[in-house]
This record gives sequence, C-alpha cells and structure tokens, in this order.
Amino acid sequence: MTAPVGAPAEKSLPALYLVDASLYVFRAWHSMPDEFRDSDGWPTNAVHGFARFLLELLERERPTHIAIAFDEALDSCFRNALYPAYKANREPAPDELRRQFAQCKSLCLALGLAVLSHREYEADDLIGSALHMARSLGHRGVIVSADKDLSQLLVDLDEQWDFARGQRWAASGVKARHGVHAHQIADYLALCGDAVDNIPGVPGIGAKTAVVLLAHFGSLDVLLARIEEVQYLRFRGAAQAANKLRTHREQALLCRQLSTIALDAPLDGARDFTRLQADAGVLATLCHSLGFGPLTRRRLHAAGGVEFVPA
Repeated sequence: MTAPVGAPAEKSLPALYLVDASLYVFRAWHSMPDEFRDSDGWPTNAVHGFARFLLELLERERPTHIAIAFDEALDSCFRNALYPAYKANREPAPDELRRQFAQCKSLCLALGLAVLSHREYEADDLIGSALHMARSLGHRGVIVSADKDLSQLLVDLDEQWDFARGQRWAASGVKARHGVHAHQIADYLALCGDAVDNIPGVPGIGAKTAVVLLAHFGSLDVLLARIEEVQYLRFRGAAQAANKLRTHREQALLCRQLSTIALDAPLDGARDFTRLQADAGVLATLCHSLGFGPLTRRRLHAAGGVEFVPA
C-alpha cells in the first residue's frame, strides 16, 4: 500500500485542498510560449505551465489531502438540459488543448493526487461535492480558484485562494469582494446573471440592484414572495425593477438552478483524498514524453515522494 506524503495542516481542522484545474490549464495555455512539444510533436505549453503551478502549490503548502477537479462536461453538463444556451458563448477547446488536459490529468494521477472528473458535472460541482463529503470526515476546505461562483461553498473555517494574486479569504470576506454574503452568491447570479457562463439573470437587473435587493430581503425566495414591496424601496428604478421581477420570475428561478453548485455529484473512485506517493515509473515516463527538463523532473519526483534517477 502506498504511503501518504505531505505535512500536517496548520489550522485546527485538517485542510482538503480542492483545485479548479481548468482555470490554471487555460491560464497556462494563454500565457506560456508555444515552444514546448511532446514526443509526438504536439504542443505542451499548457502542461508545462500547469506543472509549474502545481509544483509551487505542493512545495509551498505540502498538503496531506488534495483533489484536482477537471471539467469534462463541456457540452454534456446537466445544466445544458435545463438551459441549452448555458455556456454556448464559449468556443470549443482545440484538439491541441484537449490533449493537454488529458496529459495534466495523467500527471496528477502519477503524482498520487486524487483526480475528479465527470461527463455530466462541472469541476465546481465536483469540488462542492468533495468538500461536502470531506466535512463529514472532519476537514475544512481550501478552494484553489479565483472563480466567484465557488465562494458560495465557503462556511466556517473554509478558505478560497486566488493563487495567482496571492489572495485568500473566508466566508466572512465574501461580502467585501462581491457585495453579498457567501450563501447569497447563487441568488445574486440569478438576479444579475453571469456573462461568463451565459446565464441571463433578470433583464435590467444589474449587479448594484441585485446587491441592494439581497441586502434588504436576504434571499431570492423572500424577494419573490414580497415583490410588491420592491417599488417602495429607496433606489433609482425601484418600480421598474419590481415589474421586471414579476415578468421574469421563472427565469430568475431557472438562473438560480444554473448558478447553484451541486453537492451530490458522483465522485467515482474517490477515497478520502489522502495524498499518496507517486508512481515512479509512470511519472518518469510522463516526464520524458512531455519533454520536462531535469530540474522540473527532480522537483516532480520530490513532490511525489519518490527518488529521481537521471537518465
């Protein structure tokens, strides 16, 4: 049986690090120079950039429990059945990038890290479901992502970490960042929409109005039950906002469904997310095929808890 590696978490509850891999793969794809190739001649700039990010995370935090979530529900997510236009504004990933997503996943598995992916659930849902499971095992969550949607998952000792900017916040810090509390994020997006995911929200209700409405009513459900009060609130366009909410009530509820992160996604083969020792043979083969240099190879082997043997 392989042994776990890493150091104890510093806070009172052991931390489960939950990484939104797609964000960092895409970032590397757009920022890394197109000069890296694998043994078959395909570009590997995204893999090289993702490996750098992953190494920095593992070396800095030394997590004992970690899961890396990948998006495979590109056009087969359950949300597409609810709203076919969901994320329809996004261009399909080119073959060169799809190939690198698979290579990033293989790298994580070779390093002994738990990998989460599913054809019907997005990375956000896998992160939410893993965190929900881990809480029953006595863990707090550290969500490694800048995505505001994921802030809705934060409670108690959980944290979200924008790794690139070096910013970390808890549930108590969400309002300062987004104007609403962590538990109001899905309701907020239901009202003002989310252009990134092609969620329309309520036409004519912007972010500022959504903040005002949720500050007064607390939740979308209460707001919709008390629509008649909206016209009497002291903000510009209150009467028009009340009419828009009446007209688009069902759309607001649909948008909340689209914005709410699932907590019951299947976590196929998930264990307790304990970080395991790397598979030295698979890791060495991957390093060779991906064209990693000796320094990166040495760091990857050290991060995986296995000896590096130069070729």
